[in-house]
Amino acid sequence: MSLAQQLNDIMQMALDAGMTHAAIISQSDITYDTVFRDICASNSCGNYGMCHMCPPDIGDINTLIAAAKGYTAAVLYQTISEIEDSYDFEGMMDAGKHHSDCSQQLRESLENAKYSNVLHLSCGGCRVCDRCSKRDQLPCRFPEKALASLEAYGMNVYETSSHAGLKYVNGPNTVTYFGIVLVKENQNA
Repeated sequence: MSLAQQLNDIMQMALDAGMTHAAIISQSDITYDTVFRDICASNSCGNYGMCHMCPPDIGDINTLIAAAKGYTAAVLYQTISEIEDSYDFEGMMDAGKHHSDCSQQLRESLENAKYSNVLHLSCGGCRVCDRCSKRDQLPCRFPEKALASLEAYGMNVYETSSHAGLKYVNGPNTVTYFGIVLVKENQNA
C-alpha cells in the first residue's frame, strides 16, 4: 500500500474515531524544539516523573526527536470541545478524557489494521489509567495502550498545527486537543 493511501486511511480512521478534524502533514512541516522538555520539567501538570509516558521516564528529548524525525509524514488530528468559559477546569478535563478516548479508539483501529510502521502520540499525559502505576513505583499496567504526548517528543503543536491548516485556538469557550500518527514510508501496513 502506498504512503498516500496509508495516510488517507489513517485520516479516515481518525475521523471515524471521533476526531473533529484531521490533516496530512509532511515531516518537513513538523516543528521540533527541545524547550518543550524544559516546560515539562517545570511540572505545571504534576506528571513530571510521575507517569511512565511523561518526561523524564519517556526518554531523552534529543533521542525522541530523532526517532520522530525517522518517519516520513503524519496525520495530525484534533478534537474541539465546548466549555462553559475559560475557567471551566472540569469541562477541560472532560474534553481531555473525550480526546483520550478518541485517541484510544484510533489506536485500536491502527492495531486492527496491522499498521506497524507508525508512531502514535496524543496530548498531555497518557490518561489510560486514572492513576499511573509509576506513582506507586510499579511497571506500566497497559504498555500496549500507553500513548506519549507530542510535547514529550519535542513537537511544537502550535506551529505544526498551523502548517497543517488546523487552528490551534477555535474560538471562545472551546478547548482544542491534538494528536498525531507518524508514518514511515516503504513498509507494509
